[in-house]
Amino acid sequence: MIAFGPVPSRRLGRSLGINNIPAKICSYSCAYCQVGKTLQMEVQRRSFYSPQEIYQEVKEKVDSSRSLGLAIDYLTFVPDGEPTLDINLGQEIDMLRSLGIRIAVISNASLIWDESVRKELAKADWVSLKVDVLDERIWRRMDRPHRALQHEAILQGILEFAKHFKGTIVTESMLLSGINDDENSLQAIAEFLEKVDPSVAYISVPIRPPAEKWATMPPEECICQAYQIFCSRIKHVELLVGYEGDSFDLTGNVESDILSIAAVHPMREAAVKKFLQQSQVSWELVQRLIDQGKLIKTEYMGNNFYLRRPQRQN
Repeated sequence: MIAFGPVPSRRLGRSLGINNIPAKICSYSCAYCQVGKTLQMEVQRRSFYSPQEIYQEVKEKVDSSRSLGLAIDYLTFVPDGEPTLDINLGQEIDMLRSLGIRIAVISNASLIWDESVRKELAKADWVSLKVDVLDERIWRRMDRPHRALQHEAILQGILEFAKHFKGTIVTESMLLSGINDDENSLQAIAEFLEKVDPSVAYISVPIRPPAEKWATMPPEECICQAYQIFCSRIKHVELLVGYEGDSFDLTGNVESDILSIAAVHPMREAAVKKFLQQSQVSWELVQRLIDQGKLIKTEYMGNNFYLRRPQRQN
C-alpha cells in the first residue's frame, strides 16, 4: 500500500501520504521513531517500486478522494523510511505533477550531501529537513545514523540546498528530555537554523510511542526555553506538541485504509473508533488484525495507539 490518507497533518493540512520506501528501511534508526526500530539500515540509493506503480496508486487515491469530495492539500512523500533512498524520487515527482496538487517531501536530510539528492528534492514545492542537534556525539545517540554517514557533510548539504531551493523549506527539530534540550544544544541548533533561514522552524516532541522508552518529552520549561531561543534567531517558529486530531478519511477498503495509515502514522484508539464508525464496521476488525499480528496495540502517555507491525523486506 503505497498511497494512504488523506490524513490530518499539523504542517500540511490534509495530506495524501506516499510510502515510497518498504517497511523500516532507513538511513537512521531514531530513538524516537513513531513506527519503531529500523529493520534494515541503508544509505545506497536504489529503486524500491517502479515510478509507474507509485503514480498509479497515488492517482487512484486522488481520484477516489475527489469522488468523495475529500480535500487534498499536498501529496507528501512520508514513508516508513527515508524517502530520498528512492533513486526514482525526482522522476516520481515529475510524474505526479499532472495531478495538479502541491508536492511535499519530509526528509531526515541524511543524504542531502549528495548533489543528485539535492537536485531531486528541488523539484518539490515544500521540503522538510531534520536538524535535531549540532553535537555529533548526541546525533549518533538519538538519530543513530548508518555508520557511513558524516554529520558535518549533512549540515553543509542542508546549507547548500537552502541557498538554491526555490520552494518552501522548513526544518524540524525533535527534542528529547535530557538529551538535546539543554541551553547549549538549543543555542547551537538555533544558530545553525539562522543560516538555513527556513520559512518555519518546527520544534517537535514525542507525542506518539517512540522506538525507545528513554526517548521522552522534555519538561514544559525546556520546551518554552527552546521556543524563546529559536525565536531570538529565526523569523517563524512553531511548536509541534499537540495532537492533530482524529479526522482520517475513508477512501476504500477499511482494513486496507487502517493498515496503510497505521504503517506510518500510529492512530489513537479514539481515531480508530471514529474511523470504524464512519465505515459502519465493528471493533472486531481491529481485534482480528491484532490477532493476526498485523496491528500492534501500545500505550503511551495515557492513550492507546495502534500501529502496523513492520516486516523485514527481502
